[in-house]
Parts: sequence; C-alpha cells; structure tokens
Amino acid sequence: MRIDDALVWAAKELEGGESPSVDAKVLLANVIGKDATYLFTWPDKTLEPQALERFKQAIERRRLGEPVAYITGKRDFWTLTLATSPHTLIPRPDTEVLVEQVLNRLPQSNKGNGARFSICDLGTGTGAIALALATELPQASVTGIDFKQEAVELATHNASVNRISNATFIQSDWFAALNNMQFDVIVSNPPYIEDSSTYLKQGDVQFEPKTALISGEDGLRDIRHIINKSQSYLAAGGLIAFEHGFNQGESVRTLLLKAGFTDVETVKDYGGNDRVTLGFLPI
Repeated sequence: MRIDDALVWAAKELEGGESPSVDAKVLLANVIGKDATYLFTWPDKTLEPQALERFKQAIERRRLGEPVAYITGKRDFWTLTLATSPHTLIPRPDTEVLVEQVLNRLPQSNKGNGARFSICDLGTGTGAIALALATELPQASVTGIDFKQEAVELATHNASVNRISNATFIQSDWFAALNNMQFDVIVSNPPYIEDSSTYLKQGDVQFEPKTALISGEDGLRDIRHIINKSQSYLAAGGLIAFEHGFNQGESVRTLLLKAGFTDVETVKDYGGNDRVTLGFLPI
C-alpha cells in the first residue's frame, strides 16, 4: 500500500474521531520513523509489509480510543519531545500557558541569577512543566515532585534525553519528602476534576490515570492542600501558580487571597477559558 492510500484508509477507519487525518499522519510518521514532511514529499512510496502491519495495529488502537501519545510513546511540549506513559497525564498545549505566565512574572534579575533561584513543580508527571522551565532558565535549580515512582523515572528519563541537567525529580506525596527546602517558585498542574465529573468518560481522559485527574467533590482538594502547606516552602516574595479547570478561577483566587497571597490573578488559556491562577507570598 502506498503512503497516500494508507492515509486515506486510516482516516476512514478513524472517521468520527476528533482529528482522523491528523492522527493518521502522526501514527504513520511514527511507524516509519519519518517526519510529517516526508509523507507529503513521498506520497507514492510503498510501505514495507511490516510497517503497514504496525500502522494497521496503531490505527486499531486509536480507533478503540487509546490516545495517540500513548501509542507513539511521545508528545511534543514547549520546545521538547517527551516520552509518555499511561502512568502520567499527557502534556497538553494549554499547560504551556502556565509555563509562559511563570516566565513572564519572574524578575529579570532572577532569570539570570540561577545560583539563588529555585523552582518546585508539584505533580510533575512527564516532567513537562519542570523541564520547560529548566530549559528557559538554565541557571536555575528545578525540582519536580510526583507521588508515583514511575512518573519520577519517566521525568528523569525525559531530562536525560533532552540533555537538561538543572532539573531533578523526587518521589513525594506533595511536600512530604521536602524537609526544609524552600523555593522561589512553586508551580503545579495538580488533579482538579470533580470525582463525579462526566468528563472522565470522554476522549483521551478515559485512558489517563484517575489519580492524576480527580480531586474530591469540588475538584479543589489538592489545590487547597498545596496552598495551605506552601507557605512553609515558598520564600518571601515567591510566586505560586496553578493550572486548574475552566470554571475554577474564582475559587482558586479566593483560596489564595484567604491564605494571604497578593497580586492574585487568573489568566485565560488559548481557548479563552480561565486556566491559570497565580499569586505572590508577601515579603
């Protein structure tokens, strides 16, 4: 089967999905070890029988709903390509807003003075946020925290593959294993979905670990916990920043203000929804 014919067949197999043509191209490029440009440049190339069989298997997995990132074992985030695993959430474009907002709010003096500048990423998963910040702030010290050892190992692997040396990863139940460590920035994309949400039965989320998604009846259990404990680990004047649900901006602002944080603000994602809320610990 030629490349162009294989893509037409795959798109029909995936018809009804969110992006059948895009998924087909990503999966075929992954199977043959080429980029998407190759597919457009050589549409008349005949696929090797083994490659065609692997492609058909990948399409069937996707047809049954498995996320593309789990099938390929990777996902692009920021300027990085990260290995993925069913043990962690799949990095999403909207999370890049969190990275952008943290970078925008760091004083220029801190950006260039990594010896005294430290960041903690709580619930690091693949390491996406921690590694993006470490890449942009090469002199800073970044610590990623995750409850799952599998996530810690995956994030460490992603740091190694992307040649990032200023990020380390620790297994911990939030702050439990951090002793007396203090940070200039605490950032987190924690679980924030309500336990009973119907969203858990939709799309790729069905395949992702529930422990990384759900957070009590109101979806705020973990954010509430982090805010309540953070002041012991955040330096005076330090920044705390969360990703959260589209309908949780006001609630997260209220929690931060009640805890004494200042300059609290919610920022929208690329779709115009509330997505990131930040605040500063008073000096």
